[in-house]
Amino acid sequence: MNQLDFAMIDPHIHQWDPYHTPHSAALLVKVLGKYPSLMDKVIRLVKPKPLLDTLGKTEHILSPYLPMHYRQDLGSFNVESVVHVEANWHHHKGFGVVEETRWLNQLEFSKHGLKLAAIVATADPSSRKFADILKAHQDASPMFRGIRKMAAWHEDDRIYRWSKTPHLYQSKKFLKGFEQLAKMNLSFDAWGYSTQLNEITALAKQFPETRIVVDHLATPVGLFGAVGKKTGNTASQRDVIFKQWQNDLCALAEQSNVNAKISGLMMPVLGHTFYKENRTATISEMVHLLAPLIQHAIEVFGTDRVMFASNYPMDKPNASLTDLIQAYITIIQPYGTQAMYSIFRQNAANFYQLDIN
Repeated sequence: MNQLDFAMIDPHIHQWDPYHTPHSAALLVKVLGKYPSLMDKVIRLVKPKPLLDTLGKTEHILSPYLPMHYRQDLGSFNVESVVHVEANWHHHKGFGVVEETRWLNQLEFSKHGLKLAAIVATADPSSRKFADILKAHQDASPMFRGIRKMAAWHEDDRIYRWSKTPHLYQSKKFLKGFEQLAKMNLSFDAWGYSTQLNEITALAKQFPETRIVVDHLATPVGLFGAVGKKTGNTASQRDVIFKQWQNDLCALAEQSNVNAKISGLMMPVLGHTFYKENRTATISEMVHLLAPLIQHAIEVFGTDRVMFASNYPMDKPNASLTDLIQAYITIIQPYGTQAMYSIFRQNAANFYQLDIN
């Protein structure tokens, strides 16, 4: 295994505990937690199919994912610091989202050789209380650096919509509230599907003083296989998805306040189906599949505005974390040692204003 000669920063992990925190599956795990196969059957009866197709498997969602689990998944790789990105805390209205920030403060990262370096919480800029909620996050933790508000909404109604409405980032109420981020020197994690890249570009143009990072390279749904009702069904459709993603990502990269996360590229919603074969992708398979995406991102953003991020455990059904990191190393290594240091460490530190030595 090819190790790096420096400690990485992972700027996109998720932590949750359905047994002890507000979680959409909290009741289910308390009743059936000792019976995982039965739990899986129940959740497949009660949850919408688009959500289940997005998740792939359900065990990683129904089980706690805490510092010890992330540390185990890392194997021998050396990650010094992590950034937690909001994980759809169930008390999601108003000030309820601040509970997640408070909860993260008491997790024992240091016990497992890790440092929680920053928290990307959530809040809705459309809310009249948006500024107060941001201040409450700041009061809850000195590690609060910014927010993510997901806008992922696809016209194919069989693809899960993480936003209740389309075009969230173009809403007048959203844009009015968004002004607070620049005033408070906070960052924004933008996540929409690749069909929404032009909306993220418009947002970045309107707020050039706000640091924005596009999560998961804007998730080109169906790029690797059929998903939903009519997306990625044929090779010609997938070619159109890729070319449109290339063009729109290039336009986004013209905005100097925007960075990109090389993350989430093994999520089932892209069309990966390794989990259906009861296996994860090999390193060579991931290099073959993901190299065109990563190489294009580096071409348009440069090596100083892209950052590795694991998105773990959301990619877990299709990729082990150690193999995922190794695949990324293999793809990025030809760009040289300085690019490796920037992409696997320094760019995340710069964007999230992390205190690292």
